[in-house]
Formats: sequence, structure tokens, C-alpha cells
Amino acid sequence: MTVGALPAPSRAVSPVKSTGSSNRENRHRTPPRSLRTTASAASATVDTRSHISNLERVLLRSAPHAPSLFPRSSPDENCDKTTSSAVRDAGGSGSSGGLLHALNLSTLFTSVRSAVAAADEVSPRSLARLQRLLSDSSRPSPKDSIASRWRLLHGAQNWSGLLDPLDENLRRELVRYGDLVQAAYRIFHSNPSASPSRPRYMVLPDRNYRATRSLFATSSVEIPHWVPQAASSAPPWMTQSSSWIGFVAVCDNDREIARMGRRDIVVALRGTATALEWVENLRTSLHPLPDSPDSKVSCGFMSLAKSSPGPNIPSLSTTVVNEIRRLVDQYAGEELSITITGHSLGAALAILIADELADKIENAPPISVISFGGPRVGNPGFADRIEKKGVKVLRVVNANDVVTRVPAGLPVHGGGEDKGKWWGSHVLDGLEGYAHVGTELRVDNRDSPYLKPNADPACCHDLEAYLHLVDGFMGTGCPFRSNAKRSLARLLSQQRPNVKKIYVNRLRSLGAVEPDGDAFGVHHGRLVSPSG
Repeated sequence: MTVGALPAPSRAVSPVKSTGSSNRENRHRTPPRSLRTTASAASATVDTRSHISNLERVLLRSAPHAPSLFPRSSPDENCDKTTSSAVRDAGGSGSSGGLLHALNLSTLFTSVRSAVAAADEVSPRSLARLQRLLSDSSRPSPKDSIASRWRLLHGAQNWSGLLDPLDENLRRELVRYGDLVQAAYRIFHSNPSASPSRPRYMVLPDRNYRATRSLFATSSVEIPHWVPQAASSAPPWMTQSSSWIGFVAVCDNDREIARMGRRDIVVALRGTATALEWVENLRTSLHPLPDSPDSKVSCGFMSLAKSSPGPNIPSLSTTVVNEIRRLVDQYAGEELSITITGHSLGAALAILIADELADKIENAPPISVISFGGPRVGNPGFADRIEKKGVKVLRVVNANDVVTRVPAGLPVHGGGEDKGKWWGSHVLDGLEGYAHVGTELRVDNRDSPYLKPNADPACCHDLEAYLHLVDGFMGTGCPFRSNAKRSLARLLSQQRPNVKKIYVNRLRSLGAVEPDGDAFGVHHGRLVSPSG
């Protein structure tokens, strides 16, 4: 659309009559030089973009905007909820707001307001930030020294006073542990058929950590004879009994050790990926622990932690205990910590392994679990057992993630002649209660300005979505952190249908999204798991 130029008047005319002071008259009397026209240009047409540019200068960019490419939320880390520039703009206060109403552009030019907003969305400043957020390389905030506070950040006081509002140093640590779990997903899918008998080379995203041991989980489920035939088109690793599930790593950088105040030992565990792991998830009957009849845990989770793939190959829990004991002995005399982190199934196994370490490692360093989207693991007696052992658990939970609310019933029994057979279940027989363990950090995908408020269950459980939400979380009721720096590339690649259309369309128009919706420059290590 083009707008015809108006004949130039013989003298400057104010766009609005004013009865106020002389200063206000002078302010309105002479329009900006860019709006003056001449008689020679009476028959010319003015390009819409130029016309909009001129209007922007008159209005000092104070017109109400359509949703911009980047949300306008308060950058105040203290979460001041009483003042917002968006609210002030909407109120139309000030001279620029009065001029806007006087011009009545919303009725004269119905497309002007949206066009102005669009022009603002692709300003160089916005484009520069967009390019940074689309970069697949991480841009973490500068790391402060946490040497004097590491025990608090590690959960010594159950993270009291650190979660709401969220401590900025704790946020960085949570995102880093989540990235290690992401690495576990990528390593698994780079070679899902890896064997426990063969060593595996691992490169971690955080080069301060060095991987020291691969971990394998084994299912005790007997596969029905008809499954291989029915799943003949599926890759063989989908039905193999033992699968690579994570790694043990140790901080091996002197500068990072000094910054953190200790040498950190990490166990990182991925979520469900194979068919037998899914079957184990459904075996929800509660079985008592051998040394504590009142403490009961999920049959399926215990199977994956305790089952051995062969006579000379240790189980997952035994492998972790042996490796952690070796590292604790190797670095004896140093300040140490043990952090076990996982997503979904990995979050459940992390709690079982922490329980095992607290029992088997003499004079163990502080043990903490950082879980993302984890299900319930055992009954209230097991939760009390973990607390009494001094194991600290921080569960990061999306309010709309259904996985964090299960198991909720429907136990699958496997006793007697049906032992180990998932199809021999007695639904609703002997129903027992589950209880969560530890402290909860609750985020909400509806708080993200980028995700749709009705995001599907897969998005609500996706690990990258979790890390996106943690990176933007400041506190309950606070706006999404405006200076969050985590890349949107992987989130856009994996959850494009759940990203608001305005951002996807804008990125596509800028050539930053491929026709199939993937962001350019993203390495496609698809994280096939309950997270989608």
C-alpha cells in the first residue's frame, strides 16, 4: 500500500491545536523537518516504509507495540513487579501519548501500528540479539567465585533462600548439570548399540570435566517371543537388554576447582530411550529394600539399577559405587563433592544411586542429586531414608509436566511364576502410595515468552525446555529473565510446533529457519526420550 503525499501548505501547520502554555505550543507548532513536503512532490507517492519511519520520529516510538521479537520484561533481577515500561506505554501518558491520540492513527491507517512494530522487531539491535540466541554455542553469564558458598549451593541447608528468587550462581550450576545430561543423550545416540565390554571415548560440553567411566543400565524383563518379530523394522538397540545410559566425570581444571571451592565428581544419566526401559517404567509395584522393609521403591527402577548384564559385568549401581570409591581414594585429602544429575528415568536412577553411595562409601563427601522432570521413586519410608542419610535432592519440576506426577497407581506385580514378566500384572491389586524426595524448584512453561502456553506434554517434559525455563526463571510471579542468554537454536529445532508462531515466522522471514522448521547451524543429535 502507498500513501499519497499531501500538498504542502504555505506555512507550517500544527497537527493539533493546543491551548496550553507557549512551550507546549512551540512543541506542537513545528513538525519535524522529515515531514515537510513541497509542491513539486504533490503528485509523488511516499513509500510506506519511509512514511512509517517518519511517524516513528514524530511519536518517539511511543505507540503501543504488537508482540515484539524479544519480550519487554523488566531486567531487574530483584523482580520489581510494580513498574513496567509496557504498562506506562499502554496508559498513553506524556506528550508523545497525547500526540498519538490526537493523530488517531489506529482509525486512519489500520496497518500503520503493526507495521511500526514490525519495523522495530527487525532493528539492528534486535537482529544482533537474535543471531546470538540462534547460535548453537552457549554464552554463559560470567561465573563468580562460589568457593565460600559452595556447600549452600550444593544443598547443605536444602537450598533454603536460594530458590525463590533463584540465586544467579545456583542457576548457572543447574544449567551446567543439565548440559551434562544433554551430553549423555547425545553420546548415547551417537552409538546406541555400544557394548559394556568395550571402552567408549566421550567429549563433554564442559571441558572442565573429564569423563572417567561409561555406565550401562540392564533390564531384567523377559522379552515375549513375539516382540522381535513385531518390531523387526525397529533398530536392534531398541530391544537390547543393556544400554549405555551415562557417565562418571570429575572436574579436572585447577582454575575451576579454585572457583568452585572443591573438586566436583559428577554422575550424569539420560532418560528413557529403549523399548525395555519403557517397559521398566511401567513396572510400578513397590518392592521393599533388603535392609529396610519399610522403605519401598519402584520395581522397574530398581531392576535397571541392580540388574547385571553378565556374570562378570557389574550392575549400574555397583559400577558407580566402584568408580566413585576409586576417585575419592585418588583425591583423598582434597575438598570433594558428589553430584548425581539426571532427566526423567535418569532422575529416578540418580536417587537410587545416591542411596547406594551413602551406604557404601565410607566418609563420603557431600552427596547431592539434581534432577530434571523426575518421577516418584518410592514410598514415604524411602523418602525418610534418603533424608536421614543426609543426601540432598533438588528436583526441578515443570508445573505442567505429567511425568513428575507419576507413578500414581496401577502397580505391575511380578511375583511367583510371573516374576520378571511385565505382562503378568494385576491392576489395582495392592495399591500403595508414592512420595517425592527432597526440595522442589518449580518452573512453568507458560512463563516463557517464546513457548505456547498450551505446549504439548512432550514439550513440557523436554530437557532443553527445562533448561530454557531455568535460565529465564527469576522467581514466582516474576517476568521471564530479559537478559537470559541460553541459545534458542536447540529449543527451536526440537520444539518448533510449541514455539509461538510470531517468532517462528519472524525467524523464517530472516532466513534463520529451514523449510522444515529447523534452525540453521544446529547439530541434529535428536534426543529421543520421553522428552521427544
